Amino acid sequence: MNNYEASEMLNIINQQFSLQKENIDELRRDFEEFYLKFSSNQVLELENYCINHIHFYKIKANNTKPDYAILFFHGGGFNMGSTKSHLDLCGKLSKASGLSVFSPDYRLAPEQPFPAAVDDCLDSYLWLVKQGMEPSHIILAGISAGGTLALATLLSLKNKGQKLPAATVCMSPAVDMLFPGDSIKTNEDNDWISKDRLDRVREFYLEGEDPKNPLVSPIYADLEGLPPIYLQVGGHEILRDSIYKFYNKASDSGVDISLEEWPEMFHCWQIFSSSLNEGQEAIESAGEYIKKIILSAF
Repeated sequence: MNNYEASEMLNIINQQFSLQKENIDELRRDFEEFYLKFSSNQVLELENYCINHIHFYKIKANNTKPDYAILFFHGGGFNMGSTKSHLDLCGKLSKASGLSVFSPDYRLAPEQPFPAAVDDCLDSYLWLVKQGMEPSHIILAGISAGGTLALATLLSLKNKGQKLPAATVCMSPAVDMLFPGDSIKTNEDNDWISKDRLDRVREFYLEGEDPKNPLVSPIYADLEGLPPIYLQVGGHEILRDSIYKFYNKASDSGVDISLEEWPEMFHCWQIFSSSLNEGQEAIESAGEYIKKIILSAF
């Protein structure tokens, strides 16, 4: 790894945070505290909502377009994470795009395995529409497991014949729960998640569900007819190869899909944008993509 900042940040992650703990409560607490260490001091306008069992945040930075919104799903491997730990990313995405960000705390495994999280994300979208938001004015977005859930929500809407959002933005999504590809091995020393961690994610999230279920692994879905998709992947991610494979399949299916690879970046480098220039640049790039989608709607 030649990028000094990225190398130093990866060392910090590996020294200060471990995914090896078996106690789920401790793992969630450590994950939350570690992510919050990298929050900036940006001033955000926050609103809270509760729809049935789903708690929402509405996050705004500066002036935002009132009739458009990003529906963002946090990361955490389906068993940890929250909107709170991703508030900084949501705020920066709001500022970069000029849109408000809605983010639900979907149910987590192993207490609530698949399809609970997908159902909550779908219900979150339908709630926004019920409030009067035009589907074509909504951008789905997510990071890591949240990126997977954004794609799963998109596919659920298509399967149900619902109106689809304007586009979907995915940062480091897991698109194939079988976790194939050479990058699983070639990048194992350059990333902070491991094959063992991914295998455990699959075990507690699926609880015996077929990993080739398209709502679990979007790469096995019929992708024709989907709206534009924008992917970000780090060159040093162990998920790199599967994300490229998804990109190629979607492109072959006629989807307007874009992929940006950030050399030498590891999984979810955008979270560390307060300490890593490439993290901030990636957020701004996602914001520019969203602005283009909005402009094309006029």
